Amino acid sequence: MLGAIGLDEGQESAYRVLVALGAADVPDLAHRLNLPVPQTERAVRHLERHGLAAQSSARPGRWVAAPPGVALEALLTRQRRELEQAERAAALLAQEYRARAAEPQVHDLVEVVQGASAVAHRFHQVRLGAQKEVCVLVSGRQQGATGTDDEAGERARVRGVAHRVVIEREALTLPGGIREASSALARGEQVRVTGHVPTRLVIADRTLAMVPLTAGGPEPAALVVHASGLLESLTGLFEAVWRESLPLRLGAAGTAEESDGCPDATDLEILSLLLAGMTDASVAKHLELGLRTVQRRVKGLMERSGVTTRLQLGWHAYERGWVAR
Repeated sequence: MLGAIGLDEGQESAYRVLVALGAADVPDLAHRLNLPVPQTERAVRHLERHGLAAQSSARPGRWVAAPPGVALEALLTRQRRELEQAERAAALLAQEYRARAAEPQVHDLVEVVQGASAVAHRFHQVRLGAQKEVCVLVSGRQQGATGTDDEAGERARVRGVAHRVVIEREALTLPGGIREASSALARGEQVRVTGHVPTRLVIADRTLAMVPLTAGGPEPAALVVHASGLLESLTGLFEAVWRESLPLRLGAAGTAEESDGCPDATDLEILSLLLAGMTDASVAKHLELGLRTVQRRVKGLMERSGVTTRLQLGWHAYERGWVAR
């Protein structure tokens, strides 16, 4: 918990024991922490440098903890000051970067990123740097059904960044695919489904995009595209795929809707997945329902709608507002 002020696990544990005991010598601390004496000695010396511990003047060799209310507040104040300085420096650098990017050189419009860790790191940079909107195309072969993760998605939601995500249908059949899509919807992301996406893609604020350069292999690579005609083309590609995709709706019904005669949450999940192109068997598997249960619910929806075919059911669901167009 104190890692933010520069303490590792062993140093924090040593400080906590000193606070609990009031004073202790190094061998006693090492025994209580189940650590070697030299490692404990280094931890205590680190606490001393940070003003969290001091040697007892009355009993040489013993260490006492500095009052947490005073010592920790001093460290937190210093951390806040350093963070404010870093924020000001970042703002100046961003201003300088925008000024330089106003007239970019041709060779600066595209970056090549190589290596799995470098590609993953740059991907998160692009997403977390967005201020207004992130657009994502997700293929059925990439890890993560929405191309995002819960923590990054939640941070984006808090900052008010909108997300539009198009998922290739195959991605929903991957382990955890439905769960990830449901989490994205719960965060307020707009999610659509299509049979095929031409490429994986992420676009941030229509000013930066990232696409894979290699299909796989031991050394993955990606292109980071800055504002240019190429970026405009990639944005147009996303918009075209978005227009042709079907909205995904999972568990959106509430008790009030049910009392008005609308399908319940499970019915709407089944209907949404069927409209996304999944089979009865796939829907049953991913919702952990029996195949006959799915088929019975679909039949019930058809009877409620007064239709005789699933095509008619889809049209009726749109007309009644059960699903978005």
